[in-house]
Amino acid sequence: MPIAHFHLTACSDEQRRRLLTEGSRCYAEVLDSPIERVRIFVHHLAPEDVAVGGQVLADGDTPAVYFTALMLRGRPVEKRHRLIAEFTGLLIDILGVDRSTVRGLVTEIDPDGWGIAGVPASVARRDELDARAADAAATS
Repeated sequence: MPIAHFHLTACSDEQRRRLLTEGSRCYAEVLDSPIERVRIFVHHLAPEDVAVGGQVLADGDTPAVYFTALMLRGRPVEKRHRLIAEFTGLLIDILGVDRSTVRGLVTEIDPDGWGIAGVPASVARRDELDARAADAAATS
């Protein structure tokens, strides 16, 4: 379920590609999740559509960098904190922004309210764990 959105007012094609690939790798590592499950989205916003401190970005040079990340409820708080730190570090490294300008939100999602292939995540996870247990028993 790992899904992240990077909301940016400016970035080059190379920076966008790095955010997509390095953000995916980072999220998979933090959650110990297969990278195939990670989804990353970059959203471009016009400077005319964003304000920081009451000033429209088109009128000044204050950057606005924001990310959101979705995570199934039940993960340790340390993983949420690590993801915040690592995504912030990626944005600083890739975009060259000042740390003080980066904002982020990790939202926990109830597994009964998240769907995977049309099935609640709570059911999909249970089925996956049951299949692993059956495989382990068969090889014992």
